[in-house]
Amino acid sequence: MSQSSPERIVIATRESRLALWQAEHIKARLEALHPGCRVELLGMTTRGDQILDRPLAKVGGKGLFVKELETALLDGRADIAVHSMKDVPMVMEPEFALPCITAREVPLDAFVSSRYESLADMPPGAVVGTSSLRRESQIHAQYPFLGVTSLRGNLDTRLRKLDEGQYDAIILAAAGLTRLGLGERIRSVMPAEVSLPAAGQGALGIECLAARADVIGWLQPLVDADTTACVLAERAVARALAGSCEVPLGAYAVMREGRLWLRGFVARPDGSTIVRAEREGAPAEAEALGRALADDLRAQGAEAILAELG
Repeated sequence: MSQSSPERIVIATRESRLALWQAEHIKARLEALHPGCRVELLGMTTRGDQILDRPLAKVGGKGLFVKELETALLDGRADIAVHSMKDVPMVMEPEFALPCITAREVPLDAFVSSRYESLADMPPGAVVGTSSLRRESQIHAQYPFLGVTSLRGNLDTRLRKLDEGQYDAIILAAAGLTRLGLGERIRSVMPAEVSLPAAGQGALGIECLAARADVIGWLQPLVDADTTACVLAERAVARALAGSCEVPLGAYAVMREGRLWLRGFVARPDGSTIVRAEREGAPAEAEALGRALADDLRAQGAEAILAELG
């Protein structure tokens, strides 16, 4: 088998509807790129999918969504795994690599409600559902009169809970709704000034074993340089601040006239304190830019917040 023409590629994926869409999307792109190659899906259930009665922060964080997929890479059942980049732990074990980040879908948060147009439209005491401390802290800071309640489950489960009246509104990633053809459920896309996204939100990453030079070669044509620079910068912020879903932390980069514009924040979960910073730099220096922004946040008070949450 030559590097340029694989015969078979197996993709490890979670079995949620969104994860399967993502894997099918990469499957179609690989088949177009490598005609004659058989691309197969290996569906798996992760611990993150099984534990639905407790917030992620209480049961081990987002790494719960990738461990089983990584085991399939290690034992040779799969060649690659497809992830939402916001679910990939900031520090990876050395035997794994992320050689490919593809072009990003809309990375912003979506406000979903059958009754209200936006957070600003909601009355005091109305309840917002979210699984994210990042979203929760920003809601508390700007709309302290709203209630915020934990929301777990896959996308369809979350929408069902909203439709049953358990929440007045829920906040979801716009990318997931768009990818599943549910864009009509988005009442409004929340600007970054209202809800700064999570590191890597809206981007897909492809993981493989670091030793698989053949696989890395097959994936290179799918790499999107701008998205990769943005996501590397965002992840560097989160990594430097020990970022996980246990810390209300956002990091969001965009390309602006050939430069990376990076914004970030760290907050107390109740939104009583939020420290923010922004920087601009060359895409080639993405990770250094992220580390510098993390230093800026520490200098403004993030250290004390992180110490409290640690």
